[in-house]
Amino acid sequence: MRKVAIDDVDIELSPLGVHSVRRPVSDALGTDHFAMNYFELEPGESFSGGLHTHHDQEEVFYVQSGEATFEVADEPSTDATESVSVGAGEVIRFPPGQFQEGSNDADNDDPVVGFAFGAPSSKHDWDSIESVMPCSECGEETGHGLSLTEENTFEFTCTECGNELSF
Repeated sequence: MRKVAIDDVDIELSPLGVHSVRRPVSDALGTDHFAMNYFELEPGESFSGGLHTHHDQEEVFYVQSGEATFEVADEPSTDATESVSVGAGEVIRFPPGQFQEGSNDADNDDPVVGFAFGAPSSKHDWDSIESVMPCSECGEETGHGLSLTEENTFEFTCTECGNELSF
């Protein structure tokens, strides 16, 4: 058994700088088969920083307070997204392979407080994440494979032409 207080979990931010509070609760608890992250999103911030999918992980988001907006798509294209609002006390589930991005709209007055849960692992398999972004080489919005470098930056690789981009 291991018990932690959310406020005692150290804040770890995304290298993309898309949120100001993310606490990896599953790391503090030492879980192996379940991921849990606590977020506080100010207006304009997001859980992840872009439309993406986990091909190997199911995700569930619980909004404790505020209202988050999720862009959802079944293919790697922002043109194919549907907006879904998730309010306080509500949850939303994404199966492996479904693209999503959750955020607190910039015009909201209140922060969003919530949790992201993932299974069947407590850590991402970076090779199983696909992000949607414009490719500077082929000029199209495409899926990009994702890897985390030793310098703790993200490297994106276009699935169409192989062009690489780092953040």
